[in-house]
Amino acid sequence: MSVLREKLKEVLTAIVPITIIVLLMNFTVTPIDNHSLLKFLLGAGIMIVGLTMFLHGIDVGITPIGHSIGPRVVKFNKVWIIAATALIVGFFITIAEPDLQILAGQVDAVTGGAINKFVIIAIVSIGTAIMLAVGFLRTLYNVPLYICFNIIYGIIFIMSLFTSSEFLAIAFDASGATTGAFTVPFTLALAMGISSINKNSIASEEDSFGLVGLASTGAIVAAMALGFFSKDAVVTSAIPEAASSSSSVLATFAAELPEVAWNVFLTLFPISVIFIVFQHLFLHLGKRVYYKILIGLLYTFFGMVLFLWGVNTGFMNVGAMLGNAIASFDNKIWVVIMGFVFGIVTIIAEPAVYVLMHQVEEVTSGHVKKSLVMIAICAGVGIAVALSILKIVIPGLQLWHYLLPGYLISLALTFFAPKLFVGIAFDSGGVASGPMCAAFILAFTQGAAEAVHAADVLRDGFGVIALVSMVPIITLQILGIIFKLKSRKGGKESNE
Repeated sequence: MSVLREKLKEVLTAIVPITIIVLLMNFTVTPIDNHSLLKFLLGAGIMIVGLTMFLHGIDVGITPIGHSIGPRVVKFNKVWIIAATALIVGFFITIAEPDLQILAGQVDAVTGGAINKFVIIAIVSIGTAIMLAVGFLRTLYNVPLYICFNIIYGIIFIMSLFTSSEFLAIAFDASGATTGAFTVPFTLALAMGISSINKNSIASEEDSFGLVGLASTGAIVAAMALGFFSKDAVVTSAIPEAASSSSSVLATFAAELPEVAWNVFLTLFPISVIFIVFQHLFLHLGKRVYYKILIGLLYTFFGMVLFLWGVNTGFMNVGAMLGNAIASFDNKIWVVIMGFVFGIVTIIAEPAVYVLMHQVEEVTSGHVKKSLVMIAICAGVGIAVALSILKIVIPGLQLWHYLLPGYLISLALTFFAPKLFVGIAFDSGGVASGPMCAAFILAFTQGAAEAVHAADVLRDGFGVIALVSMVPIITLQILGIIFKLKSRKGGKESNE
């Protein structure tokens, strides 16, 4: 129970601040109708319970599966088995990522079903799985990580020249959405198992990072490829209407639950089957460990159901309503300011950021302080959300105006930052784009896009996850360079 209490504290820190801000705005500048407000509060309560159970299930069930499968796959000592395992496991793990499901659901809703939710999830999962396999092979053949990133982003930049602005935003958002609370711990656990084959301790440590960032590039390529075949899709230019207030709040929630539960079952069932098959054929874990993992999978299932239930039914709609209301003010600077505030509140509340802070301080032996990491990421994410809103209110400003120079800087820094920091930085892109970014910030920007005259929600309402994911990549590599300079001045060596 003490573990669950700790998870509950993390979740409360993530959800309560946004809830308080929404309530303050409701009683001041942007009143919300009672029906929507009640759904929001009930949704927030369900999300708190659900996310607590989900994160506990990840620790008890999902991460141990990754730790078990990774080393076992290496023992096969056959490249095709390692690659095939990465493809299969990577595909089903990505399908189960809640952030991706939220993003795909939003795209489906905004396009009126022209771009189907399940098609997006499947295509993006295939791309992520392929790049996960590439990441495994990179480790096996000791290919430098920075070379891989420069090659794959070179391909992405070329593809972007032929990609519509709508799918460009969706593609880079998908990259951030695939690196969430489900995929990151599992992928890192696999990476540790694969990197253990390297007898060089420094190289092994470096290989433990970067796999998440490399896998997420597959989502970009896959979504862009989907865009090539969806150019003629007829899309809407507004967010879907909220459910009628004539139906009761409880009836609305009750109607949503069966579909959410069934979809979660379909996403978690394959990875559960894979684990059970591995257990009986190769792993042979003790009964106590085996049953504990199964219980963890149950926690993950019920937690994911509750979390998505609360998000879909009550939480996201209010985010869109606030964005719409504030963007309707005559002075558009207020929606930009609130975007900055929500960005900071969201990242301060993200539990994964604190894990990252400890990780960086430990790797640098205290040379880069946790407080410096937090300040840098908070400022960066706040600016990223504000820039995303600015793209909506300023005609002619497009997403690639941010992404092109941002990723060029990110790739240039890979030649100067310590190689360990390169892996950590690209992995950290998913740290900032956590559950609250997908559940609230994305809805907020879409509401703002609908309110602005002539704004296209599909083009302007997406892209915020992409910007939020890009910021830590730049920030942490700069901190890595600072660490390297400090190490040299102190007469110490850094991992090059």
